[in-house]
Amino acid sequence: MSSGSAGPAPQARTLPVQNSLSGIGLMCLAFVFFSGLDAVAKLLGQSYPVGQVVWARFAVHAVVAILLITPYLGERPWRSERPVLQAVRGLLLVAATVTNFTALRYLQLAETSAIFFASPLIVAALSVPLLGEHVGPRRWAAIVVGFIGVMIVVRPGLGLVHWAVGLSLLTALIGALYNILSRKLAGADGAHTTQFYTAMVAAIATAPLLTAGWTPPTAGGWLLMALAGILGGLGHWLLAVAHSYAPAPILAPFSYTQILWMPLLGYLVFADVPSAWTAAGAAVVVASGLYLLHRERVVKGV
Repeated sequence: MSSGSAGPAPQARTLPVQNSLSGIGLMCLAFVFFSGLDAVAKLLGQSYPVGQVVWARFAVHAVVAILLITPYLGERPWRSERPVLQAVRGLLLVAATVTNFTALRYLQLAETSAIFFASPLIVAALSVPLLGEHVGPRRWAAIVVGFIGVMIVVRPGLGLVHWAVGLSLLTALIGALYNILSRKLAGADGAHTTQFYTAMVAAIATAPLLTAGWTPPTAGGWLLMALAGILGGLGHWLLAVAHSYAPAPILAPFSYTQILWMPLLGYLVFADVPSAWTAAGAAVVVASGLYLLHRERVVKGV
């Protein structure tokens, strides 16, 4: 293209499109894996302590990270410009996983996913005090409408709200803080460094959870625990690779494809049928999140 010849120009123009499509495909696949992870965690939560399940998930994730990510990082994979922030980010992921896996023992997959989709709305709200970003009236309106959607799912005042709903809301809040730290680290460390720290910090931090109890796994239990770690590790690796193909504003809306897989897995694996309230609230939350992403792209000129 720099030579000015007409021959290569069409290929040069289509390459970014091909890259974006590859990134979108990898992003969608990552959230298939994350949905599978939640389904496996819900299955394991019926027989094993949450701490044991969380530890297994991250122990295997660390092995996956060593095999897939370390080759990209050379002889010193732990080298980071912001190691403290990396450690805090890893601890936030552990905290979100503990609250999410605990909530999954009592709630449907569709319910936890609908509530967790409030996380981007919380990120937008917290970006004002924590990142110094400006949020205009249209985006504030989208945030408010999104939280109304969450209330439709939770339905306070229309019956007894299960205490695990509070854990799902806490998961969304912790997930928002995790994403904000991800933004701060994006300019300091590469995606593979961040993924390496995520896996290693989480694997080390979850070891003490085993003191809360250990149930000897069956052969099937070991397989499911390994599967949880593989799904989580591959999911995070696919996210990193996807962002190497396309920028975050293009990829972000496709995280909402998880809203398709979670109810489907809930029905196929647990025979759970989402209520009309859950479906309606999820639709409001997703629509608000997509509009928020659209406004951010408009404001930032992406």
